[in-house]
Amino acid sequence: MKFEFSAGGIVYKKIKDPASPAKRGEQKSKIKDKIFVLICQHSQHHGWVFPKGLIGDNIKGENKEDTAIREVKEETGIEAKIVEVLEPVTYWYVFKGQRIKKTVFYYIMEFLKGDIKNHDWEMENVEWLEKEKVMDRLTYSSDKKVFEKALPVIEKLAS
Repeated sequence: MKFEFSAGGIVYKKIKDPASPAKRGEQKSKIKDKIFVLICQHSQHHGWVFPKGLIGDNIKGENKEDTAIREVKEETGIEAKIVEVLEPVTYWYVFKGQRIKKTVFYYIMEFLKGDIKNHDWEMENVEWLEKEKVMDRLTYSSDKKVFEKALPVIEKLAS
């Protein structure tokens, strides 16, 4: 049995919803915000996931927060800052006949800048999805569980 430790981010951004313009007489500030969440499709297993990567695989002594920020940028082209810590997620998987127990440290992150076109080879697709559509797109139950916990926090942070 092998143990792996990864870190990653559930990145969100707010955008003014152009589909719901302010009613006559309402101020522009009354236009609703839409919350979008960053997800990506892995190039090897083709599953839709949140960006994450192994802690310390490239940089010796790198902490989990720095790993999460770096992995989000590498895999999606997006720079984001950590705004909230989530409970770690643990699951098992098998790779080349070996059972691996993986723990992922996820952070809720707020979009700062960047372009999803600048993602690396590890992801074949990167998308910003409306928060209501994320659960249906995610492939794995571990990602769905962490998003279920993250969404109310994101909604509160974005309000």
